[in-house]
Amino acid sequence: MESLLGVLKALGAPLTSINNVSSALRERQQSLRQRLMEPVTVAWNGARPVIKVCFPAELVDASGTCRLELESGKLSEWKWQADELPVLESVEVEGKSYITRKITLPESLPWGYHRLTLEVKGNACGTLVISAPQKTYSPSRGEESRLWGAFLPLYALRGRDSWGSGDYPALATLAERVAELGGNIMATLPLLPVFLDEPYDPSPYAPVSRLLWNEFYVDITKVPEFSACGPAQALVQSDSFRMAIKELQEKPMVDYRKLMALKRQVMEELCRCLFSSYTGRLEEFRRFIQAQPLVEKYAGFRAVMEKRQTPWPAWPQRLRDGALKESDYDKDAKNYHMYAQWLAHQQVQELSGSARGKGVKMYFDLPLGVHPDGYDIWQQRDIFTPDVAVGAPKDAVFTGGQNWGFPPLHPENIRKQGYRYIIDYLRHHLKFADVLRIDHVMGLHRLFWIPQGFDSSQGVYVRYPADELYAILAVESHRQKSIIVGEDLGIVPSYVRPAMARHGLHRIYVLYYELADNASKALRHIPRDTVASLNTHDMSPFAAFWQDADIVERVRLGLLDEKGTRKERQTRRAVKNALLAYLRNKGFLRTIDAGSRAVLKACLGYLSASRARIVLVNLEDLWLETRSQNVPGIGDKFPSWQRKARYGLEEFFQMKEVRNILREIDRLRKYKTGKER
Repeated sequence: MESLLGVLKALGAPLTSINNVSSALRERQQSLRQRLMEPVTVAWNGARPVIKVCFPAELVDASGTCRLELESGKLSEWKWQADELPVLESVEVEGKSYITRKITLPESLPWGYHRLTLEVKGNACGTLVISAPQKTYSPSRGEESRLWGAFLPLYALRGRDSWGSGDYPALATLAERVAELGGNIMATLPLLPVFLDEPYDPSPYAPVSRLLWNEFYVDITKVPEFSACGPAQALVQSDSFRMAIKELQEKPMVDYRKLMALKRQVMEELCRCLFSSYTGRLEEFRRFIQAQPLVEKYAGFRAVMEKRQTPWPAWPQRLRDGALKESDYDKDAKNYHMYAQWLAHQQVQELSGSARGKGVKMYFDLPLGVHPDGYDIWQQRDIFTPDVAVGAPKDAVFTGGQNWGFPPLHPENIRKQGYRYIIDYLRHHLKFADVLRIDHVMGLHRLFWIPQGFDSSQGVYVRYPADELYAILAVESHRQKSIIVGEDLGIVPSYVRPAMARHGLHRIYVLYYELADNASKALRHIPRDTVASLNTHDMSPFAAFWQDADIVERVRLGLLDEKGTRKERQTRRAVKNALLAYLRNKGFLRTIDAGSRAVLKACLGYLSASRARIVLVNLEDLWLETRSQNVPGIGDKFPSWQRKARYGLEEFFQMKEVRNILREIDRLRKYKTGKER
């Protein structure tokens, strides 16, 4: 009950104890009735929008003006008389009468965001009208009906010339190699900026902002300034720098802090060279900053944080409120962050353009939240909810629940804002992403809020205006012709998947989650509008799963006790036996060999022969990797988001087994059976 009280307070309820809930609820109901219109209205599929207007008793005979402003800027006006509008509802709240009537707009609206303003007795109120197609974008059932591609975290990608981590040009090269074997999707983890100094959090799911790109992945040698900047070249060619890079390249783990510090040294020199050059590049940079004022604000934020060496919640009130002065930061630091964002933007743009030129779609990942000390929350505190964290209730794996550590968006305040932040971060991604994965798609409907000071198992579900969020996804995906994928794994309420189907979101099909111990039904049918894979970045590689090495690892990490281990091994043995029988019966496993490689090929064959829209292959599975990239929910016990791939880009694409498996996937994806599984 106390956790519920904490959540209600976070939502803005005027509560001091649980005894005040009934009076607060009455006050809330009254305040909702007192607003004439909802802040947002959705019109689907070109239907004429219907606007609900709640008139209090004193306005039942009122008249006024409606003003409609389309997203294009076109304006129209007309008069209305309250008693001539159709009645939808009549109620009494706290002794006061209210009549809800409807205004039907004279015509359907183009897809987009429009503003209807109602003027009555000298006052004005408005609603954002989202006119949207019912479904998000989906390509035709022709050539793009059975795609396939590869997945690898960018930090794990080792190129011949990389400095100890993957970079944007290396990802473009990987996409090209996939295309050479017939693939048309290249997937990776979020590419958003993260804290790599103080605070330090390299998780791609804890970004500083969802509106910018990660400068960590910039390839310095591909920056145009590099070839003409003597100080930068001298730095990179110095013995100490080359030795430091060599050490980073030889480490099995990515040393984010050290590599980012080295890259920053060079980028600072390049930035100084740019500002002293007065060339066309400098003018291009200035145009970029002028067109994207967000970048300058972000750079100021990062520069202040570096000067004060404290996160923004500890800043003086003026700085917390965003009123920054030049004396609050080092000018060179601000220039660096602007320049670094420009370079990151350019290389992501080149990555996307290069991939599209090869017929490859970039598959980006949109994380659920942002770092609590990050830019987005500092800049837009009104739409985030402090003193609350998002998480998940306890389940069979996480028996104590999960606390993901970032604050949720306020469901009412994002509506009042007109969803500007959400639209902005979707546009940021969809400009370059042909496929966008929405992390924890259940968050469109509800999130598990955990008040500060409470255990992660004591959270409360808070609902969100799902229809409005789906409408925004539909508008933005059609504008960029991008496929939207919803990550629907974990605890999924019964209404979520029907809603995803209704709005055309592609689902996730993960083989591990579909296994049953029944030989005739070992794997569930794979729906058409699905992204199918063996596993995800949060799971063990296939070889570890098949050899039970993941169970051993979970015991080592304290995630399984003796009883749980026995049960897990028993269950695993049953589902593996059922899977083998199923694959043999379906003709995907034609040998008695039940080793990791043979079963891997059979499972990938099953996925590839299906009618799933996209099949994704974790490249590490192809060389039977057994080490995970991430183990959720255990903090520093496991080096998540750090492990490099065992083989470099130039190595694994020359491996015969890797190429043969990918060629077979391509054959099965392009082969039309007329009887798809």
